[in-house]
Amino acid sequence: MNKTNKLAIIPVMLCFFTMGFVDLVGTASNYVKADLHLNDTQSNLFPSLVFFWFLIFSVPTGMLMNKIGRKKTVLLSIIITVLSLLLPLFGESYLLMLLAFSLLGIGNALMQTSLNPLVSTVIKGGNLASTLTFGQFIKAIASFMVPYLAIWGASASIPSFGLGWRVLFPIYMIIGIIATLLLWTTPIEEEAVIVENELPTNNIADEYLACFKLLGIPIVLLSFIGIMCHVGIDVGVNTTAPKICQERLGMTLNEAAVATSLYFLFRTIGCLTGSFFLRVMKTQTFFIISVTMMALSMIGLYFGTSKLVLYMAIALVGYGNSNVFSIVFAQALQCVPTKKNEVSGLMIMGLFGGTVFPLLMGYVSDALHRQAGAILVMAVGVAYLFTYIRKLA
Repeated sequence: MNKTNKLAIIPVMLCFFTMGFVDLVGTASNYVKADLHLNDTQSNLFPSLVFFWFLIFSVPTGMLMNKIGRKKTVLLSIIITVLSLLLPLFGESYLLMLLAFSLLGIGNALMQTSLNPLVSTVIKGGNLASTLTFGQFIKAIASFMVPYLAIWGASASIPSFGLGWRVLFPIYMIIGIIATLLLWTTPIEEEAVIVENELPTNNIADEYLACFKLLGIPIVLLSFIGIMCHVGIDVGVNTTAPKICQERLGMTLNEAAVATSLYFLFRTIGCLTGSFFLRVMKTQTFFIISVTMMALSMIGLYFGTSKLVLYMAIALVGYGNSNVFSIVFAQALQCVPTKKNEVSGLMIMGLFGGTVFPLLMGYVSDALHRQAGAILVMAVGVAYLFTYIRKLA
């Protein structure tokens, strides 16, 4: 890296921290469920709505990057995220929270689509997967803090200014503003966009269609489904782990929220150690270990009735799922190196799995009157990840 891009690592990593704000949706949805007396299907609409926007905005964001650059796209994403964090300061009505989570999803769709390619601009040469994993480690720190900030706000352990658990929104909003200013003032040298074997076109529909044609490449399609499963499991555990603890251990919501922190703690540890293991171990081997841990966690979550077993299962899925995104994303980018922006848009569109899985989980759980239904849905995603193993070198 040149000197300019070395300096860019700091604001880029702070942007990864800002990216982690999206994970507040799991904790927030459980508190809104309790405050507004919602059922699982209604409360699971919040995380589903957040990730719905990845389906709509991910591919257009890939095209937007081609026109205004990756850095400006990331800046736009953070500004939208900051606006989403401002809205809950004015109340907690169902419609207001739906609007706030919609903006959070739109901002995060833009951010995840543009920030990962921006890393490939800053980091030249190899080790892209390990660098993305370190970024996920930074992101996981923000996710880990969410339940504790909500608990401390709800219990008045920190000044909450009458907001209660919602105090986490202004705290993260301030960090988002800092990230915007720091990235804006940092110069980043971006390479020119290369378009091969295509005629110039101003037709957005043609560009959109050309982007989707990349799904005809088997590894791109399989990676897209893999990311859907990864995010579905991630959002599913984030949302469901506290409900499982309440159902089987009789915990209160504040007590059960610790389960979410436990998940993010081990996801954080997984990202930190994964950035090392991916340098010294074959990617395929590490992926096998990760998915096996996730499979064991599904068994523990389904059959577990004690705090020890459930917490071990949550820790296993946290660690196992922590590096799946980086591995799958890097595999897709490296297979189509001349189409990084477009492939990134498709891969981030796969975060739409965060919409599909919670909706199915809420429906099956309400139908069975047990959280075991949600676990069965997540187990399907784990089963698919086993099939992806043979696609890794």
